[in-house]
Amino acid sequence: MAMTGGSSKGIKNDINVTPLVDVVLVLLIIFMVITPMLQRGKDVHLPKANNPEKEKNEGDPLIVSVTPDRRIYIEANAVAEDNLENSIVPFLDKDPTRKMLLKGDEALVVGDVRKVMDHLKKAGAKGVELAVESTQK
Repeated sequence: MAMTGGSSKGIKNDINVTPLVDVVLVLLIIFMVITPMLQRGKDVHLPKANNPEKEKNEGDPLIVSVTPDRRIYIEANAVAEDNLENSIVPFLDKDPTRKMLLKGDEALVVGDVRKVMDHLKKAGAKGVELAVESTQK
């Protein structure tokens, strides 16, 4: 009694990985494009704090950065110190209660950061928060 195994043109049991590779490549490209946009403000080395306050999600703060060479940036746009107040006003006109997140480099002295805080307050900012890097893991 001979048994036939059927024809060789039956159902294939092989996994087709081509769609998986396509999806993974598309995701890789998306992440490569989006990742540089996640960093807001200018890149500075933040001072370290032992017990920083927990972040409150009260909306999207405006990022103001001060680099070690005392240059001031609103998000990624450079601004002169004497023009800082005028540059902040349009953002506050859209949302007067918008918080400001001040990122000052750890190499700066307190007076440099304080001057920028004073300019932000004069422009009408309701709250200025200082960004720090947590030392807790």
